[in-house]
Amino acid sequence: MPENIEVLLKSHTDAVEQKMTETGALVTGVDCRLKDVEQKLARGSSGGGSGAEPSWGQQVAESEEVRGMSEVKTSQPARVRIEVKATTSAADSGGALAPAMRDPSINTIAGRVPRIRDLLNTVNTNSGSVEYVEQTARTNAAAPVAEATTKPESNYTWELANLPMRTIAHWTKASVQVLDDAPQLSSIIDGELRYGLALAEDLQLLNGSGSGANLNGLITNSTTYDPEFAPSGENMIDKIGLAILQVGLAEFLANGIVIHPTDWMRMRMLKDGDGKYILGDPQAPVPPSLFGLPVVPTTAMTVDKFLVGDFMRAATLYDRQAPTVALSTEDGDNFVKNMVTIRCESRLGLAIKQPLALSYGDFGNIT
Repeated sequence: MPENIEVLLKSHTDAVEQKMTETGALVTGVDCRLKDVEQKLARGSSGGGSGAEPSWGQQVAESEEVRGMSEVKTSQPARVRIEVKATTSAADSGGALAPAMRDPSINTIAGRVPRIRDLLNTVNTNSGSVEYVEQTARTNAAAPVAEATTKPESNYTWELANLPMRTIAHWTKASVQVLDDAPQLSSIIDGELRYGLALAEDLQLLNGSGSGANLNGLITNSTTYDPEFAPSGENMIDKIGLAILQVGLAEFLANGIVIHPTDWMRMRMLKDGDGKYILGDPQAPVPPSLFGLPVVPTTAMTVDKFLVGDFMRAATLYDRQAPTVALSTEDGDNFVKNMVTIRCESRLGLAIKQPLALSYGDFGNIT
């Protein structure tokens, strides 16, 4: 074969092999992308791809720590601790750690929706205690002054306060098989442990005594309701209006009302002289609000009581620790009974900075 023909054939062969290599790489890349799309679609179809951030339970159930714990649960003790990074209220449950033929939905006992935190100014902190400056007295002597005369002196008293962080925590036990059942594990964490923490937090934010390990609550530090005047034919709505006025006269701007659901319904059912509902037709969606302020109906508040205030200026909520979930098979006799202990806790503090911004009162016997 002439040399020039051999050269041409080799050149052609090399070109063909190069094209085949490039085509193979392209096919491999397309295949990888297709697999990635398939995985995303699979996650979406199982409820994990809705776009919502993962809930506490999902993060724990789908974590590598729990997967590893599940693998050794029958052969040795195990313990994991997971910091929860998201505080969303996503309702979708986590995907199964192992295939399971069961209904993924979990029914839990009904309960209230915690809301007090939503009214407050919240600040994250990495310290075990927070120091803040609290104003304890104000004497405002500002006035017009003639030339060459002594100006009046105003006096303000400030005090450095130290706020320790408090821990709210609880735990429960479950069968070790829950480590293989992501929907149930997620439900225990989101529907029970996380919910229980929020309920305890609500009660503490409102009613904490400030003693021992308790928070120093809003009601504990509020100003007693003292109406500016007494309207004729006073009803429950009038009292709320006068509490808003009290907060305003103290130079604050009320931004929320906290009452018991029973009292909200009593006000919602008030009628005028023609028998018409004052707050709107029962068939119309009426968001809980009075005088342009949101109403928070919660069973954390005592019946016949109300709290009106400028919550953003009255107090600051400090979050010390991201909610933490810990699981252990070493607690007590867990190992011999095939049980796992699940603990959930958070650390926080509440600083009351302006008690005059809160008006706390009693509806009494009026309607």
